[in-house]
Amino acid sequence: MQVIKGSVRKPVSAERLIELVSESLSKVEGVLYIGYPILSTADETISVDALLISRDHGVVPINLVEGKDLGDYADIHDEIASLLDAKFRQHRSLRKGRKLLVEPVPITFAPLCDRAEDAEGNIATNEENFAEDIAAENWEHPELYEQVLSVIQSISSIRRNRRRRSPQRGDSHGAALQALEDSIANLDQRQSRAVIETVKGVQRIRGLAGSGKTIILALKAAYLHSQNPDWKIAVTFNTRSLKDQFNRLIETFVVEQTGEQPNENIKVLNAWGAPGGESRNGIYHQFCVANGVTYWDFQQARNKFGWDDAFKGAAEAALNEVKKPATLFDAILIDEAQDFDKSFLQLCYHSLNDEKKLVYAYDELQSLTDTSLPPPEELFGQSSDGKPHVTFDGNNESQDIILEKCYRNSRPVLATAHALGFGIYRDPDPKLGTGLIQMFDRPELWTEVGYEVLGGQLEDNKQVTLGRTPKSSPEFLEEPGKVDPLIIFKHFGTTDGQANWLADQIQQDLAERELRPEDIIVINPDPKSTRKQVGAVRKILFERGIASHLAGVDTSSDVFFQADEGSVAFTGIFRAKGNEAGMVYVMNAQDCYSSWGEIGRVRNRLFTAITRSKAWVRVVGVGENMKRLQTEHERVRDNNYQLTFTYPDEGLRKRLRVVNRDMSADEQRRVQTAERSVLSLVQELDEGKIQLEDLPAEQIQRLRKLLGDI
Repeated sequence: MQVIKGSVRKPVSAERLIELVSESLSKVEGVLYIGYPILSTADETISVDALLISRDHGVVPINLVEGKDLGDYADIHDEIASLLDAKFRQHRSLRKGRKLLVEPVPITFAPLCDRAEDAEGNIATNEENFAEDIAAENWEHPELYEQVLSVIQSISSIRRNRRRRSPQRGDSHGAALQALEDSIANLDQRQSRAVIETVKGVQRIRGLAGSGKTIILALKAAYLHSQNPDWKIAVTFNTRSLKDQFNRLIETFVVEQTGEQPNENIKVLNAWGAPGGESRNGIYHQFCVANGVTYWDFQQARNKFGWDDAFKGAAEAALNEVKKPATLFDAILIDEAQDFDKSFLQLCYHSLNDEKKLVYAYDELQSLTDTSLPPPEELFGQSSDGKPHVTFDGNNESQDIILEKCYRNSRPVLATAHALGFGIYRDPDPKLGTGLIQMFDRPELWTEVGYEVLGGQLEDNKQVTLGRTPKSSPEFLEEPGKVDPLIIFKHFGTTDGQANWLADQIQQDLAERELRPEDIIVINPDPKSTRKQVGAVRKILFERGIASHLAGVDTSSDVFFQADEGSVAFTGIFRAKGNEAGMVYVMNAQDCYSSWGEIGRVRNRLFTAITRSKAWVRVVGVGENMKRLQTEHERVRDNNYQLTFTYPDEGLRKRLRVVNRDMSADEQRRVQTAERSVLSLVQELDEGKIQLEDLPAEQIQRLRKLLGDI
């Protein structure tokens, strides 16, 4: 029995109910929601005090009474039952003809009252009789338990709002994808808690890519808005193409809960923003306007602070200009927090009212180099007395929710992405004696994100074998592999060969495999060359009558898919983040095998591209480096998608960070200049054109010391 606690309006009876359920129904499969769901009438929205859903006892809405006055509890029963009845009747799977197979049986729980029952069978129970009264309810259709949960969680509404998939063959890719989507019908316990449970102050939600953070934040924003329609709520993110998705999800959930469109108090805002109306507004821009501080657009910020630190510098400058920021919001929800500098998170924090209700979600391993965000004590800064604004005490699980399960990537796909991202099976680098490119400083992070030790020891200088568990990577995610291999790596001799193969595959996806255009993403890992590189494939598709678009170029920056137009999405790696598809093609993957001065960066791009797939992924490229990348994948596959390697010690991890570090363009130029100078010096010394004695003794001594430290 899971207990998920939302907004509590009757705290004493709610806490006693939780205790009773935990004691008397501990072995019953089910969920007890407190303060959820929200139901709508023609005149108002009603928050159900508690709702018990179990496979044994069905749906039991619970009216809570704090004192000794039961009130008109029968009328409350009738209203809640009729609203739930109307909600369930919208779903054909919960009806047989006109008969509803899920009949809510309301009950009132009043700890201070004697048990009561009226002529209509309405029961008011207390602590002594609660377990017996619940046990008396036996549900005749326990097989509908998961579907009822899906309806209550509003997940069924997402599926209903998608274009209906109508596969004609049971063995097609489209049918396999439909079955996969149906299997991911419900939020798990941790996801449900993340949606409904709200804490005072800051809340953190973290997990792997594909663990459901975006849907959780959308649901949470809708839940907060439904409970508090007067609150000013902002939802923000880094990837612009997520904006349309957030708007759609939030609208769907709010309508599902309240029966009305969300009002103007809840807004999906860009992080940066610019002048030019509501569609361009952003949190940083709004902060600057409200506080009368200097606003920097990207061009100005890039010139002032540099390309990589443009937004960081702009946010820091804004914070430094104002001593007491204006209150802009009652709650802020931040997705993709790993992509923001702490200056933006602090800007959001200081834009809130005194309750500081801020929820930030991030991918624990979106960047394989930086394994995690700093702790909240560091992220949100300190007050004038040196105390951190935010502290997690570790006693409240709802304050820091870790999502262990990955619902997007199957075990083979995720293990392949990690193996290639870290270089687990890469040929050894002669300078380092290992093929590893990067590695976590904390070995235990592997188990925290869902791997288990299958052999060896997860310690420095010890060989270890790691694998995904069925708990963290549900086995049903591998079902599409029965239709077609989940992963294919393929190399070509020419770019034309690659372009023609991609076009052929996409044509077959649409014409034969029963996939839809929005089921397909084509990713070019190098963002700077994407427009040019995807041109050949798109030209072939156009000649064959297949529409395609380059996300963020042919479309608004806020739109990724174009389902209504029946268009296949092409994208660079940055716009791909936050999106997913059943079939993902990664083209020009040879660029991700190795790149001097940025091998960690290009491997991270490959990792991100592969993890966009919720079923099949095709990684293709040209030339020898693609063959080498293909060999790496074959080693992963031959090891049954397990990762076997010797864990590097602290010294080697430090060398990996130095040798394989990502360099800026200026750093690369300096290293190349120094390399040419050293080569010239060595050659002239070797050829006797200059003598060692000709060089300054002090500099020779410094060089000896530096070389001795290597």
